[in-house]
Amino acid sequence: MSRVYDEALASHGLSTAQFAILRHVARAEPVALSRLAEQLVMDRTSLYRAVAPLEAKGWLAVEAGSGRSRLARLTAAGRDVMESAEADWEAVQGKVVDALGTQQWAALRASLADVVALSGAGAPSA
Repeated sequence: MSRVYDEALASHGLSTAQFAILRHVARAEPVALSRLAEQLVMDRTSLYRAVAPLEAKGWLAVEAGSGRSRLARLTAAGRDVMESAEADWEAVQGKVVDALGTQQWAALRASLADVVALSGAGAPSA
């Protein structure tokens, strides 16, 4: 399934995981990387590896926060690429929901939330 989303986002130079990171940062910026890892249900090391290319492309800025925390913010270029990719992501999302139907889509989301909760990570952020 991720391949379908990745193909839709490829023309923007984004993967599905990168798009998710940009969207989560946009919703809560500035956001501590440790908090972002929790929201994305990722371990911090994996998140840091995923953030590095976004920072290198100039889409994210990571700066020191209080104590040892590091904060992520979208740059103007990051906001632009995220916003330009949203229509393609929405198109794929619409096709998936239409193919499954709203009830099955809701059931799938609920099941995924249950799996995440079982892992001890809590419910995913929508």
